[in-house]
Amino acid sequence: MSNSSSHNDDIFAATSIRDVVTFTNRTFDVETLPKDMYRVYKKLYAESGENYALTFIFAMRTAIELHRAWHMTLLTTKILQQIKDKFEMRMTWDLGVVRVVIRVEDGGHELHRKVPYDYDSEYQDMYLRIAEALIDGEINVHEALIYQTEAKQGVHTAKSGLFLRDFPGRLVLYPLEAATCAVIFFSGDWADAYVAAICGLVSGLIEYIIGLIGGDIKILVDICVGISTGIIGGLFYKLSGGQYCISSIFLGTLYWFFYGTAFVVGILEIIAGELQTGVTRFIAVSVKTFVLSLGAALGLMIATTRSARTVWVESSEQQCGLIDLGEVWWRVPLYILCSAAVLGQYRAPIVQYWRALIVMLCAYEVQYRAFIYLEPNHNHDNLDTSASNIAGAASAVISACILSAIVNYVRSAYKQKLLVEDNKTKIGSFVAKCMEYGTQFGSCIGIGRASDMEKLRLKAILKKQKKELRDSNHARSHYELNRADENLIIETIVGNQDLNVWSILMPALYQLVPGSIIAKLWFNSIFPPMPEDDKYIPGTDTVFSNLMVISTSLALGLIVGFVTVQAIGSIFLKTGCLGDVTDKHRRALGRVAGMYSVPITRESYMKVPAEESEANKENGGGEVKEPVQTNNEYFPVSLETATQDVEGGQNETTTVLA
Repeated sequence: MSNSSSHNDDIFAATSIRDVVTFTNRTFDVETLPKDMYRVYKKLYAESGENYALTFIFAMRTAIELHRAWHMTLLTTKILQQIKDKFEMRMTWDLGVVRVVIRVEDGGHELHRKVPYDYDSEYQDMYLRIAEALIDGEINVHEALIYQTEAKQGVHTAKSGLFLRDFPGRLVLYPLEAATCAVIFFSGDWADAYVAAICGLVSGLIEYIIGLIGGDIKILVDICVGISTGIIGGLFYKLSGGQYCISSIFLGTLYWFFYGTAFVVGILEIIAGELQTGVTRFIAVSVKTFVLSLGAALGLMIATTRSARTVWVESSEQQCGLIDLGEVWWRVPLYILCSAAVLGQYRAPIVQYWRALIVMLCAYEVQYRAFIYLEPNHNHDNLDTSASNIAGAASAVISACILSAIVNYVRSAYKQKLLVEDNKTKIGSFVAKCMEYGTQFGSCIGIGRASDMEKLRLKAILKKQKKELRDSNHARSHYELNRADENLIIETIVGNQDLNVWSILMPALYQLVPGSIIAKLWFNSIFPPMPEDDKYIPGTDTVFSNLMVISTSLALGLIVGFVTVQAIGSIFLKTGCLGDVTDKHRRALGRVAGMYSVPITRESYMKVPAEESEANKENGGGEVKEPVQTNNEYFPVSLETATQDVEGGQNETTTVLA
């Protein structure tokens, strides 16, 4: 009985349920890897052991998915560096605009991927959480890789999210976003919103059909969407006798396809010193925007018998701006509806929309109010636009970080309740109870995950077994859980990691509309104002000057916001306001800096034989080895002698289209 009592005391003293529950063995199936990754895995396995090889695979998959979901090269680099430092990886990387290059063994093996940009707030958040849980040692590398695989399979996504994640369910978002954008951003009225909704649905069908065909034909999506929008908008204008605002219809429809955040990210990278990536991204997105604009102009030319330029100018002067948004009560509700459509485009979980909507509304209102306040004194310059953009972007960052801190606390309290941990507080218990009611409500209306309700069932099981363990007269000596319950615990642990700030910040930045404003400027190049037009401004290069004003001011706003948050966070850590400072706190603060600056890429670690590397065996920890001396952060001095193919011969540079 004394041994049993001692064992139970150990259970109650543990800080995490993972310390007291023996999980069944989970093994990631390496046979499912792409051929080139599998070859590198086998070579690394033979040289450095299984954990090292699997950690490299995990790091590469994390880099690919994060790069696809946000294209934030600065932040992805920061996360990769944290993985590299924790597990003493001998790897480097290049994150380009559409190409990811991962090297391991100091350039001995090199893998390439072409990664298309595809908004994905859910994966941004989820993949960062998985990496954080692995770095903290709360899950092992097999569990991390399995969780990544399950994420791609939709196991951890609600049914409502799966419906909007891909076609055909995704089609409902196109007309909603087009219609609301036409009114809230581009001076249209409700008739224009109706036509924009039709154009949006057609553009979604075009993207869906071309995606089904696949192959090289995908390059035609932008031009086909542009032409179809121009034809439909032109026909409605022609048949109605000129009763529509063409620019609001075009811009509202094409808003989906404008990578507005990429303009800002490109400027951010240039400011941070990543000139090649920043300039390439900036030019690439400018060209994409021009293709969409030119396609719409060609469609308008096809649909109208008159000069397309004449139609564009007459429509802009006579049919646009008929609604004064400052005088209507529904401006904010319409903006929220538009933002909800954008969150669907970003594949954010519906149950989490409220987080991003708070940040988006805060950024929009600050930008809108600042512009209205400054505009009367700045009719002949762009300082009102610059100042309002800086204020809007900075407020988005600060509100997103504050909200993230609140969500992190709430999730931590809820996790303690779900896993029946002892270190609960009265406030934490109240918050957790509210979260439980919220979970049940989300399940009732069909927007939550099925596993969220299963966790409440697991809580009852754990509570019952813990009570039995505390009873000295009961025969129970340990927790007994099945495989499904263990999976729920792992999902709870991963879900309890810090919220990815960028996943709720990027939609707000997108709504600050740099991409669509740039499209306006391209349309002014296609349909240049003449001296007799009301909007003619002599001697100004409006396209480039406005492009720089908008993108640079938003980028500066982000920097101001992140620097402010980092300064406040540093003060909190140094003064002990957050309690004991942990590596997790330092990593979180480091990621804030990684959102606007180039992280320091440390040199690789000395190679240690697999049988001698205790840190490798434990998948982290151990003594940090001396770094390899290199000429720069990417290539070792003896690269020529170190470079070899996994099967002998030349360095591997396989390219696989993602």
